[in-house]
Amino acid sequence: MASQRRAAPRRQDDGGGAAPARRRVLVAGGAGFLGGHLCALLLRQGHEVIALDSLQTGLMANLAPLLEHPRFRFIHHDICDRLHDAPSVDQVFNLACPASPPQYQADPVHTMLTNVLGTHNLLELAAGCGARFLQASTSEVYGDPEQHPQTEAYRGHVSPTGPRACYDEGKRAAETLCFDMLRLGRVDARVVRIFNTYGPRMRADDGRIVSNFICQALAGEPLTIYGSGTQTRSFCFVSDLIRGMAALMALPDNPREPVNLGNPGERSIAEIAELVRSMTNSASRIVHRPLPVDDPRRRCPDIGRARALLGWQPEVALEDGLRPTIAWFAGAGAPKRLPAAAAP
Repeated sequence: MASQRRAAPRRQDDGGGAAPARRRVLVAGGAGFLGGHLCALLLRQGHEVIALDSLQTGLMANLAPLLEHPRFRFIHHDICDRLHDAPSVDQVFNLACPASPPQYQADPVHTMLTNVLGTHNLLELAAGCGARFLQASTSEVYGDPEQHPQTEAYRGHVSPTGPRACYDEGKRAAETLCFDMLRLGRVDARVVRIFNTYGPRMRADDGRIVSNFICQALAGEPLTIYGSGTQTRSFCFVSDLIRGMAALMALPDNPREPVNLGNPGERSIAEIAELVRSMTNSASRIVHRPLPVDDPRRRCPDIGRARALLGWQPEVALEDGLRPTIAWFAGAGAPKRLPAAAAP
């Protein structure tokens, strides 16, 4: 990746008008669910976008509407490997990691290395060209939380040896790298902790709650609830989430602390199942299966810091977000197949 030399941070367009409005932005994990939406947003904002992805879990279909755009470029690459002839960029978004348990547990060693070695490689790239850096971390760093709702000051309740540790502890280590590089003055690194996000372009086979329920309901299959269904999550629509990520990257002053992004509207899993069943007019019954190891019982963000720093809060209600998500899955063909791309 980049050498150990220091580079002065580039001036960012933070609304002062002195710096160029257009920036060159690298989005690692750009072919993923969030990455594809983020690339589209950045292009709409007038930037040049380079999407980098190994395609381990990302899909080129997510980028299909962007491939002919004159300010878009795709690089097929695994961030665990050094990127030779790395492009000079102004900003780096690191979204490169499988994010659902079936995906990140399929190759747990690679997941851990993606979070540690891969993040280090991208931080070195950013250091080499003076780029601003944003790390996509996760609410999973809180584990099965003993504090509710979760503030950024909460240090978490995470198993370092369980089947989710490759992701949970990997993301925690990635945060450590970011803040160490920040304290060393080498990279203007920011960290966002993402809570459950949903919307069009989710993979049908990713094992997440919303996609599972929608695909099962559309197929007339039983809706599977793991555990009692009383456990809770807070679901944020994808457009709200990426808007918050872009706002944190554009913030003139580095907050030097992680920022939660999510919807504080807490819902039980059973409630989500009933809502999806109703909105799809499905006659599917509900079945219960054992709760996976280390599965969190409650998950809800405190977004006070995001409100104060970014003026950000989610705008899309759950029902309003589920409608286009259901419509997209319904139009993507048989729910068992991987979804096709939708226009940004």
